[in-house]
Parts: sequence; structure tokens; C-alpha cells
Amino acid sequence: MLAEAISWLVATIGRLGYAGIMALMFLESSFFPFPSEVVIPPAGYLASKGRMEMALVIASGTAGSLLGALFNYWVALRLGRPFLQRYGRYFLIRDSVLERADRFFQRHGHISTFVGRLLPGIRQYISLPAGLARMDLWVFSLCTSLGAGLWVTVLALVGYWVGEREELLHRYLKEATLAAVAFALIVSGIYLWRMRSFTSRR
Repeated sequence: MLAEAISWLVATIGRLGYAGIMALMFLESSFFPFPSEVVIPPAGYLASKGRMEMALVIASGTAGSLLGALFNYWVALRLGRPFLQRYGRYFLIRDSVLERADRFFQRHGHISTFVGRLLPGIRQYISLPAGLARMDLWVFSLCTSLGAGLWVTVLALVGYWVGEREELLHRYLKEATLAAVAFALIVSGIYLWRMRSFTSRR
């Protein structure tokens, strides 16, 4: 099943090129459950065969991820926040909760967004609370691009090195996911330690 999906994606991306990568990663980064693990590695494989440029694969994947994240951000900001302000009390979400979320993302939105882009099951949805909390758009875009760009680079390199070898691909994707989670935990731990040290010195 995975081999068939990879073959289809290789053919599709080969036809659509970088625009196809961007479109599929837009879907992956928005509400649609379309995993990046089956989009970017085939493109990395095509780069290893000289049919695509690695730098453009990474740039297209990152751009698509950013556009999908901005779409989620906009939906949360324009639709989700007014809805919660009007009906949130029926779900035990009061204005004070939104105010606390605003303050949290003003102080910690950059690290939350960056780390969130590296965590499976969270990377697609971290944009929603950022939009609800009205996080600064430029900071959000920068941190999203950094986190998404790092993950896309890892996936592209896996595809470049492993190619169509399904067993190896599955193993290295699993290892890459675990490494990304470990890296996110380390970054979060360092950030919390620095914040605690800064607070204790005041």
C-alpha cells in the first residue's frame, strides 16, 4: 500500500513539479489529514535522480506549509475568535481564557509555534490557537517557516538518501520523527530553563 502511494506521489509530483509539492504541503499544513511524510520524501528521491532541485523542493515544501498554516491562522482569527467571544460561555470558555491565551502567545508564541511544527499531530493545528490568540503575524510566519523548513529538510534528505526502498524509508521516517520530538523537547527544556533563570534574577 505504501509503495503504491509513493509511486503515485512520485508520478504526480513529477508531473506537477514544485507547484504540486506546494499544493500538497498546503493541504498537510491546514485541516486536511495529508501527511508530509508521503509528500516530501518522493520529491527528495526525484532530486537524487536529477529530476528536481533539492533547494527548490525544500523551498516549495516550506512555502506550502506556511500557506496552510496562514490559512488555519486566518480561520481561527476571523471565524473562531468571534464565535468563542459570542458563544464561548456555553462551552465554559470565558473572555478571561482568551485573554490568558493572548498573553501566553505574546510571551511564548514564538517557541510554541516553532516547537509545534516539529511534533506529529500538533504541527497541523498549532496555527489555530495562535490565530485565536492574535499572535503577531510576522513572528508567527517566521517561526512557522523555521520549524516547517527544518522538518521539510529532514524529510527531503531521507527521500534523497533512501529513495524508493520502502522498508528503509519507513524505518528512517520513524527515526526522523523520534529525533524531531527529542529535539523539540530539548529546545523547550532550554527555553524553560532560561525563562526560569531570567525570572529568578529579577
